[in-house]
Amino acid sequence: MTLRLDAASPEPPFAQLRAQLTAQIGDGTLRPGDRLPTVRALADELGIAPNTVARAYRELEDDGLLVGRGRAGTFVTDPETSRGSSDDHAAAERAAAAYAEAVHALGLDPREALTVVRRALGV
Repeated sequence: MTLRLDAASPEPPFAQLRAQLTAQIGDGTLRPGDRLPTVRALADELGIAPNTVARAYRELEDDGLLVGRGRAGTFVTDPETSRGSSDDHAAAERAAAAYAEAVHALGLDPREALTVVRRALGV
């Protein structure tokens, strides 16, 4: 993976980084499952602030091209297996929070609450 930032470009560094990573994912240089450098490592390599890399990664996650897996790292997604937009995931998170609140209000045991969810999902 080769990334270069042009300090003379009117395009901000995060946008340059985002565009280059998008292109490399699109042309197969970066393939599904590839792990990207950590935010700090890439920032050090490019001589930019970690927040700049973090913003590019975050926007690529929002685009569905990357997935962050906490301490495991940031990976290129597989467009064949990744489903739903970040909006869908955010809506699911809100629904789960509302369900958890209702479960607590009903005094239901968390294990039973998970059984109810599994049954509803058919798993």
